[in-house]
Amino acid sequence: MERMTNVPTQNGPTRILGLDPGLRRTGWGVLVAEGSRLRWVAHGVIAPPETAPFSERLLFLLEAMGQVCADHDCDEAAIEEVFVNMNPVSTLKLGHARAAVMLAPARHGLSVAEYSPNLIKKAVVGAGHADKSQIAFMVKRLLPAAGDVKADAADALAVALTHAQLRKRALLSSPHGGGGPRLRGGGGQLRSPTPDLAPSTTLRAVPLPLRGRNT
Repeated sequence: MERMTNVPTQNGPTRILGLDPGLRRTGWGVLVAEGSRLRWVAHGVIAPPETAPFSERLLFLLEAMGQVCADHDCDEAAIEEVFVNMNPVSTLKLGHARAAVMLAPARHGLSVAEYSPNLIKKAVVGAGHADKSQIAFMVKRLLPAAGDVKADAADALAVALTHAQLRKRALLSSPHGGGGPRLRGGGGQLRSPTPDLAPSTTLRAVPLPLRGRNT
Protein backbone atom coordinates (compact mmCIF):
# COMPACT_ATOMS: atom_id res chain seq x y z
CA MET A 1 0.00 0.00 0.00
CA GLU A 2 1.50 3.31 -1.14
CA ARG A 3 1.33 6.13 1.38
CA MET A 4 2.48 9.72 1.91
CA THR A 5 1.88 11.36 5.26
CA ASN A 6 2.14 14.74 6.96
CA VAL A 7 2.37 15.08 10.75
CA PRO A 8 -1.23 15.18 12.07
CA THR A 9 -2.38 18.11 14.17
CA GLN A 10 -3.68 17.12 17.59
CA ASN A 11 -7.11 18.47 18.55
CA GLY A 12 -7.42 20.07 15.12
CA PRO A 13 -10.64 20.92 13.26
CA THR A 14 -12.58 18.43 11.12
CA ARG A 15 -10.58 15.66 9.45
CA ILE A 16 -12.08 14.43 6.19
CA LEU A 17 -11.29 11.13 4.48
CA GLY A 18 -11.87 11.15 0.72
CA LEU A 19 -12.23 7.85 -1.15
CA ASP A 20 -11.94 6.94 -4.83
CA PRO A 21 -12.96 3.26 -4.93
CA GLY A 22 -11.63 0.71 -7.38
CA LEU A 23 -11.05 -3.03 -7.40
CA ARG A 24 -7.52 -2.70 -8.79
CA ARG A 25 -6.53 0.59 -7.17
CA THR A 26 -8.41 2.53 -4.48
CA GLY A 27 -7.23 6.05 -3.78
CA TRP A 28 -7.60 7.73 -0.39
CA GLY A 29 -6.77 11.16 0.93
CA VAL A 30 -7.06 12.94 4.27
CA LEU A 31 -7.28 16.68 4.81
CA VAL A 32 -8.13 19.03 7.67
CA ALA A 33 -10.84 21.63 7.10
CA GLU A 34 -11.61 24.76 9.09
CA GLY A 35 -14.11 26.84 7.17
CA SER A 36 -12.54 27.55 3.79
CA ARG A 37 -9.03 26.77 5.05
CA LEU A 38 -7.72 23.37 4.04
CA ARG A 39 -4.59 21.44 4.94
CA TRP A 40 -3.29 18.20 3.49
CA VAL A 41 -2.58 15.39 5.96
CA ALA A 42 -1.96 12.21 3.95
CA HIS A 43 -2.84 10.29 0.82
CA GLY A 44 -2.17 6.91 -0.71
CA VAL A 45 -3.31 4.08 -2.95
CA ILE A 46 -4.48 0.60 -1.96
CA ALA A 47 -3.80 -2.08 -4.60
CA PRO A 48 -5.03 -5.61 -3.81
CA PRO A 49 -3.11 -8.52 -5.39
CA GLU A 50 -4.56 -8.89 -8.88
CA THR A 51 -4.12 -12.66 -8.89
CA ALA A 52 -6.00 -13.16 -5.62
CA PRO A 53 -9.59 -14.47 -5.66
CA PHE A 54 -12.27 -11.82 -5.90
CA SER A 55 -13.41 -12.28 -2.29
CA GLU A 56 -9.85 -11.94 -0.98
CA ARG A 57 -9.33 -8.72 -2.94
CA LEU A 58 -12.46 -7.28 -1.34
CA LEU A 59 -11.22 -8.34 2.09
CA PHE A 60 -7.85 -6.73 1.35
CA LEU A 61 -9.61 -3.44 0.55
CA LEU A 62 -11.70 -3.60 3.71
CA GLU A 63 -8.76 -4.32 6.01
CA ALA A 64 -6.35 -1.86 4.39
CA MET A 65 -8.92 0.93 4.47
CA GLY A 66 -9.69 0.06 8.09
CA GLN A 67 -6.01 0.60 8.87
CA VAL A 68 -6.11 4.02 7.18
CA CYS A 69 -9.11 4.96 9.34
CA ALA A 70 -7.32 3.79 12.48
CA ASP A 71 -4.12 5.66 11.59
CA HIS A 72 -5.69 9.04 10.86
CA ASP A 73 -8.69 9.22 13.22
CA CYS A 74 -10.93 11.08 10.78
CA ASP A 75 -14.25 12.70 11.67
CA GLU A 76 -16.09 12.33 8.37
CA ALA A 77 -15.68 10.44 5.11
CA ALA A 78 -16.83 10.96 1.54
CA ILE A 79 -16.80 8.67 -1.48
CA GLU A 80 -17.35 8.92 -5.21
CA GLU A 81 -20.51 7.31 -6.54
CA VAL A 82 -20.28 4.40 -8.98
CA PHE A 83 -19.94 5.40 -12.61
CA VAL A 84 -22.16 3.07 -14.63
CA ASN A 85 -20.38 2.07 -17.83
CA MET A 86 -21.33 -0.13 -20.78
CA ASN A 87 -20.04 -3.31 -19.13
CA PRO A 88 -22.50 -4.46 -16.44
CA VAL A 89 -20.03 -7.00 -15.01
CA SER A 90 -17.38 -4.34 -14.46
CA THR A 91 -19.95 -2.02 -12.91
CA LEU A 92 -21.09 -4.77 -10.55
CA LYS A 93 -17.52 -5.58 -9.48
CA LEU A 94 -16.82 -1.89 -8.88
CA GLY A 95 -19.95 -1.77 -6.74
CA HIS A 96 -18.61 -4.62 -4.61
CA ALA A 97 -15.26 -2.82 -4.19
CA ARG A 98 -17.03 0.40 -3.30
CA ALA A 99 -19.07 -1.39 -0.65
CA ALA A 100 -15.92 -2.85 0.91
CA VAL A 101 -14.28 0.59 0.96
CA MET A 102 -17.38 2.22 2.49
CA LEU A 103 -17.65 -0.38 5.23
CA ALA A 104 -14.27 0.53 6.73
CA PRO A 105 -15.12 4.11 7.81
CA ALA A 106 -18.63 2.97 8.77
CA ARG A 107 -17.13 0.39 11.14
CA HIS A 108 -15.09 3.20 12.70
CA GLY A 109 -18.25 5.22 13.33
CA LEU A 110 -17.87 7.72 10.49
CA SER A 111 -20.73 8.93 8.34
CA VAL A 112 -19.95 8.53 4.62
CA ALA A 113 -21.21 11.16 2.17
CA GLU A 114 -21.61 10.26 -1.50
CA TYR A 115 -20.97 12.54 -4.48
CA SER A 116 -21.35 12.03 -8.22
CA PRO A 117 -18.23 12.29 -10.43
CA ASN A 118 -19.62 15.36 -12.23
CA LEU A 119 -20.34 17.15 -8.95
CA ILE A 120 -16.79 16.48 -7.73
CA LYS A 121 -15.31 17.83 -10.97
CA LYS A 122 -17.49 20.92 -10.84
CA ALA A 123 -16.67 21.60 -7.18
CA VAL A 124 -12.90 21.27 -7.62
CA VAL A 125 -12.25 22.29 -11.22
CA GLY A 126 -15.34 24.32 -12.05
CA ALA A 127 -16.41 22.12 -14.97
CA GLY A 128 -18.45 18.93 -14.73
CA HIS A 129 -16.56 17.21 -17.56
CA ALA A 130 -12.97 17.93 -16.52
CA ASP A 131 -10.40 15.20 -17.13
CA LYS A 132 -8.07 13.57 -14.61
CA SER A 133 -5.12 15.81 -15.48
CA GLN A 134 -7.17 18.92 -14.67
CA ILE A 135 -8.31 17.39 -11.37
CA ALA A 136 -4.73 16.55 -10.42
CA PHE A 137 -3.64 20.09 -11.38
CA MET A 138 -6.25 21.67 -9.11
CA VAL A 139 -5.52 19.31 -6.22
CA LYS A 140 -1.85 20.27 -6.43
CA ARG A 141 -2.76 23.98 -6.47
CA LEU A 142 -5.22 23.72 -3.56
CA LEU A 143 -3.08 21.34 -1.48
CA PRO A 144 0.53 22.17 -2.41
CA ALA A 145 1.96 20.28 0.56
CA ALA A 146 0.71 17.04 -1.01
CA GLY A 147 3.27 17.33 -3.81
CA ASP A 148 2.81 15.39 -7.04
CA VAL A 149 -0.20 13.15 -6.41
CA LYS A 150 -0.96 10.11 -8.56
CA ALA A 151 -4.32 9.95 -10.31
CA ASP A 152 -6.19 7.69 -7.87
CA ALA A 153 -5.06 9.59 -4.77
CA ALA A 154 -5.69 12.92 -6.51
CA ASP A 155 -9.27 11.83 -7.21
CA ALA A 156 -9.68 10.86 -3.55
CA LEU A 157 -8.38 14.24 -2.38
CA ALA A 158 -10.81 15.86 -4.83
CA VAL A 159 -13.64 13.99 -3.11
CA ALA A 160 -12.44 15.29 0.26
CA LEU A 161 -12.20 18.83 -1.14
CA THR A 162 -15.76 18.56 -2.45
CA HIS A 163 -17.03 17.42 0.93
CA ALA A 164 -15.18 20.23 2.69
CA GLN A 165 -16.76 22.78 0.35
CA LEU A 166 -20.30 21.42 0.59
CA ARG A 167 -20.25 20.88 4.34
CA LYS A 168 -19.18 24.51 4.75
CA ARG A 169 -22.20 25.61 2.72
CA ALA A 170 -24.47 23.43 4.86
CA LEU A 171 -23.12 24.99 8.06
CA LEU A 172 -23.44 28.52 6.69
CA SER A 173 -27.03 27.88 5.58
CA SER A 174 -28.04 26.79 9.08
CA PRO A 175 -29.24 29.65 11.35
CA HIS A 176 -27.40 28.21 14.36
CA GLY A 177 -24.73 26.14 12.64
CA GLY A 178 -26.49 22.94 13.65
CA GLY A 179 -27.84 21.87 10.29
CA GLY A 180 -24.58 20.63 8.81
CA PRO A 181 -23.02 17.19 8.73
CA ARG A 182 -22.92 15.10 11.87
CA LEU A 183 -19.97 13.43 13.53
CA ARG A 184 -19.30 9.70 13.64
CA GLY A 185 -22.48 7.94 12.67
CA GLY A 186 -24.64 11.05 13.17
CA GLY A 187 -24.30 11.07 16.93
CA GLY A 188 -23.18 14.66 17.55
CA GLN A 189 -22.60 18.11 16.15
CA LEU A 190 -19.39 19.15 14.44
CA ARG A 191 -16.73 20.02 16.98
CA SER A 192 -15.59 23.60 17.41
CA PRO A 193 -12.50 24.60 15.40
CA THR A 194 -9.31 25.42 17.24
CA PRO A 195 -6.98 28.28 16.29
CA ASP A 196 -3.67 26.35 16.29
CA LEU A 197 -3.92 25.20 12.66
CA ALA A 198 -0.78 24.73 10.62
CA PRO A 199 -0.30 26.72 7.39
CA SER A 200 -3.35 26.03 5.26
CA THR A 201 -4.92 26.58 1.88
CA THR A 202 -7.98 28.62 0.95
CA LEU A 203 -10.17 27.25 -1.84
CA ARG A 204 -10.03 29.66 -4.77
CA ALA A 205 -10.28 29.59 -8.54
CA VAL A 206 -7.04 29.43 -10.53
CA PRO A 207 -6.34 29.17 -14.29
CA LEU A 208 -6.62 25.63 -15.62
CA PRO A 209 -4.13 23.97 -17.98
CA LEU A 210 -5.21 23.29 -21.52
CA ARG A 211 -5.93 19.64 -22.21
CA GLY A 212 -3.10 17.75 -23.87
CA ARG A 213 -0.42 20.21 -22.73
CA ASN A 214 2.13 19.88 -19.99
CA THR A 215 1.85 22.21 -16.98
